[in-house]
Amino acid sequence: MHIYPLDLHFRGKPNVTVAYLVVGPEGPVLVETGPGSTLKTLHEQLARHSFAPQDVKHLLVTHIHLDHAGASGWWARQGTQVYVHHIGAPHLIAPAKLLASAHRIYGDQMESLWGEFLAAPQEQITPVHDGDEINVAGLTFVAIETPGHANHHHIYRLGDVAFTGDAAGICLPGNLLRDLPAPPPEFNWEIWQATIAKIKAYNFSRIYPTHAGPVDEVTTHLDEFKKLLDAAALFIRDLLQQGITRDEMVTRYVQWNGERAAAAGVAEADFARYAAANPYYMSVDGISRYWRKKEGG
Repeated sequence: MHIYPLDLHFRGKPNVTVAYLVVGPEGPVLVETGPGSTLKTLHEQLARHSFAPQDVKHLLVTHIHLDHAGASGWWARQGTQVYVHHIGAPHLIAPAKLLASAHRIYGDQMESLWGEFLAAPQEQITPVHDGDEINVAGLTFVAIETPGHANHHHIYRLGDVAFTGDAAGICLPGNLLRDLPAPPPEFNWEIWQATIAKIKAYNFSRIYPTHAGPVDEVTTHLDEFKKLLDAAALFIRDLLQQGITRDEMVTRYVQWNGERAAAAGVAEADFARYAAANPYYMSVDGISRYWRKKEGG
């Protein structure tokens, strides 16, 4: 078995979003698709490993956000079987509600960011539940329920490694800074804390976040990510309690993250890659929504 990160050069930036090519005894499996806007790049990356799209018979997506599953309809229409969380599956078959929600967030940037999102034929979608085994290409993936970032999120265990989507946060290659993807509407602090503990208990030797690339120091990464999760949630709650406007909250949250990056020795260009992977206004909106629902604000 071999696992290859496929850099999708999202928004023209390297090492922001990846898909994973897993080559088993009976052929390739793709984990994540990236958005429709990076489909051409994904094909080029597959070709570097001597695979064409028609060689990919099985595709696993961790959840249905556009940067993870946006091109899944295209693959399904080519005959690829798509394995996806059972809550997310209907939205790949009939994506109108998903796209309307995304349009409220991204507005006129939808096309440039995400490209085309095609409805998937129902027969090409396999809904997956917690604990399901997916036996493909001579390999066995196990779905593990991991909400917090989204309630339709799985990680996929493969032996002693796992493909973690966004459940284990963001850690871009080349530096040690973690980041928190917390878009509305499903961010949940307590549930995500439990998910981190759940992932940690597996003692994986390596994890593969979608943003972006393998992480070997798994325990350290998860411990640091939990600290960030807690700090970010409390930082936004404090701003809400002060009555700070939403735009000012975004400004302060960006500044706070910039200070974290500088303290970690992260170059300005690398910090821009973090912002591309995880627009900070989305985390402000997601965390703010969580606190307003929880505290009745």
